Amino acid sequence: MSNDVILQISNRIKQKRKEGKITLQQLAEYVGVTKGLISQIENSRTIPSLTVLLSIIKALNVDLNDFFENLDVSDSKEPVVIKASQHHIVEKEYTNGIYYYRITSFKHQGKLVDVVLHKQEKNAKKGYVSTQAHELNYMLKGKAQYTIEGKKYDLEPGDTFYYDARKPHLTKCTSDEPYEMLVLYFFDEE
Repeated sequence: MSNDVILQISNRIKQKRKEGKITLQQLAEYVGVTKGLISQIENSRTIPSLTVLLSIIKALNVDLNDFFENLDVSDSKEPVVIKASQHHIVEKEYTNGIYYYRITSFKHQGKLVDVVLHKQEKNAKKGYVSTQAHELNYMLKGKAQYTIEGKKYDLEPGDTFYYDARKPHLTKCTSDEPYEMLVLYFFDEE
């Protein structure tokens, strides 16, 4: 299976930054953007402009040709099997007790779709966040509560929740065990 090119670029940026022992803050300062933007780029939450992407590559001290070498840009229509061992955790600096495991990302009708397994522990602390996407969440285990514009939405196993994640939202685990949900992010066109 061909991973989406955007996901490959995001992962490559993170890999090269870590190999160079460069912090998010250091990279952001060199490029002239915020640490949050670099984090969003590395986690495929936003697509950098060409200028920002080239500045990141330069800051990572990587040859441009080497950076883009071996990107898989094929568009296979074959069935896809993704083994559990292929999932990888998406690191977010502002979370503790909250985990994101990327299953896959792909383009559908020109839009990026990100498929993630999201887990959150009962006492995990995270403030309001927003994402440049719409989300479809399917609760697998535990219970969760979303707060959006002052309104609370309680979710239990088997519930589906679709919303505009561009609006600031707060999640919390309301069960003793961590909740788990399958999340599909439908990113807006840039």
